[in-house]
Amino acid sequence: MKTLVCEAPGKFSYQDFTIPSLTENHTILRIKNIGICGTDLHAYQGRQPFFNYPRILGHELAGEIISTHGASDFSVGEAVTFLPYFNCGHCIACRNGKTNCCSQMKVFGVHIDGGMSEYISIPTNKLVHAEGLSYEELALVEPLAIGAHAVRRAEVSSRDTVLVIGAGPIGLGIMEFARIEGARVIALDINDSRLKFCEEKIQVPHCINGATQNVVEELFRITEGDMPTIVIDATGNLQAINTAFDYISHGGKYVLVGLQGGEISFSHPEFHKREATLMSSRNAVRSDFEHVISCMKRKLINPLNYITHRVDFEQVKSNFESWLDPATGVIKAMVSMG
Repeated sequence: MKTLVCEAPGKFSYQDFTIPSLTENHTILRIKNIGICGTDLHAYQGRQPFFNYPRILGHELAGEIISTHGASDFSVGEAVTFLPYFNCGHCIACRNGKTNCCSQMKVFGVHIDGGMSEYISIPTNKLVHAEGLSYEELALVEPLAIGAHAVRRAEVSSRDTVLVIGAGPIGLGIMEFARIEGARVIALDINDSRLKFCEEKIQVPHCINGATQNVVEELFRITEGDMPTIVIDATGNLQAINTAFDYISHGGKYVLVGLQGGEISFSHPEFHKREATLMSSRNAVRSDFEHVISCMKRKLINPLNYITHRVDFEQVKSNFESWLDPATGVIKAMVSMG
């Protein structure tokens, strides 16, 4: 079977691998669609924390069941996606139901080889039913679940004004699910085309360009002096993360979804006087996947809005570099395995 391997930063190669054999409590999938994630782009650039090479990338996946063991409610030929977060099941986080932040976490396509391959083997207990969604829609469930999890972590409600920093796929998903909860949403980015996407495709009422506008003044104006009750970073940019401590309302929350490798810093007195809450949001759990699928089925969110580029698997190597260039206007590149 053909597999695309990231051998080192900036270097891909197509290689032939043996089709995996069925083992106990595992399922063999024929991959149909692969979404290209920011993690994949960062890994290619050599900027992804906790990463080793060579690595097969890919964790936004949809496929068809070829064979399965231990899945009484799944059948051969069924379309599925799956949770790509392989947890130990025994650590303190797992015992408390926080399988998304297992102490021994192995994320498919990050810590272990992923899905840029014709066939893969995954633990059967990670399968998720398609519920009638297309393969392209299924490949977008995982990145949207990241956003849904962050919104749930922040306990967003209709009383909130939510500032989302970063209008990439993860940030856009956060905006969508904050909107679904009834919150007023503000988008902050430095890319006008992405802010236009926020306005036109997902009906974000307020957009701020951090490169050309005074962010604090704009937030003060939009919120009539209150400032956002919830700030969510989806950039992973150190300067953006540190600066955003100035945007939180008194009694507000700051949620870090984007990941960077340095140390954050902020004024303790300013943070303390607000009695602000700082938290991280990592991965997602099954209920987040189910919520995303339910919202898709109810037409509360149109995942196909995000797909700006489509390529066949054989074209990934030649196109990947271009997706790093903001000028290409890529929001989500979708790979078809044919």
